[in-house]
Amino acid sequence: MQTETAHSPAASSPAARYSPPSPDLCTRKHLINPPTTFAGKTLQALQNGLESTVAKVSVHGDPPIYDSATFPWAAEVEVGWKNVRAELDSVMQYRDQIPSFHEILKEVTTITTDNQWKTYFLAGIGMNCAENARRCPATMKLLQKIPGMKTAFFSILSPHKHIPAHRGAYNGILRLHLGLLVPEPRERCRIRIGNEYRHWTEGKTLIFDDTFNHEVWNDTDGYRVVLFVDFARPLRFPFHQMNGALLSIGALAPFLREAGEKQKKWEKKFYKK
Repeated sequence: MQTETAHSPAASSPAARYSPPSPDLCTRKHLINPPTTFAGKTLQALQNGLESTVAKVSVHGDPPIYDSATFPWAAEVEVGWKNVRAELDSVMQYRDQIPSFHEILKEVTTITTDNQWKTYFLAGIGMNCAENARRCPATMKLLQKIPGMKTAFFSILSPHKHIPAHRGAYNGILRLHLGLLVPEPRERCRIRIGNEYRHWTEGKTLIFDDTFNHEVWNDTDGYRVVLFVDFARPLRFPFHQMNGALLSIGALAPFLREAGEKQKKWEKKFYKK
């Protein structure tokens, strides 16, 4: 996961707050920490080639942000949001005991090391989240409507939490945020994807490609919570099958196995009470 310190609209004037950052970040060619070694450059070239191929065979094109109407199932997800919110309300009673993101996935220490970004996992590549999932049946039923769903959790940002600019590891997945708890003033709780700023709305989905540079601010006094979902990007045949195989192989990655063990250990300890 690559990170950088990018232009922060929170620190600028209201007029400049929504000005597109410079340079143009709506390209995967923008690398935060470009490799300097021969091996690093070679691996980067291979990744660039893979991502370029994925972009070309993508069923729905290659924008940083998608119109949710592109995915017919997104409307069904939005219809069921209140049931998910009810389950979230129960989960939020234990917010302080929920692990921070970096306590489960150490790779995110490049963008967060405090206890202000909590994650209540419901599903994940290489993870067993059975106890959490059992307590959120409506949410799990809703997740079944998302084809190729790979990872899902309640993403809980504390007041005044900032997630610095970063990008995802592979564009074979897309990301969905379903707004569940959005504090006011809403314009102070936002995400920048590429050069565009968006706000969450309770009950509405935001679907984007996280391999474009993005950054998050919650400059309010309330908690922001979304249902955070990664799902397999729809690709033309036979690339969709190849992408599925790559994502399955990814479950064998040591860092994902480690995350799965940490999640299992937390659930065992928490639900023993």
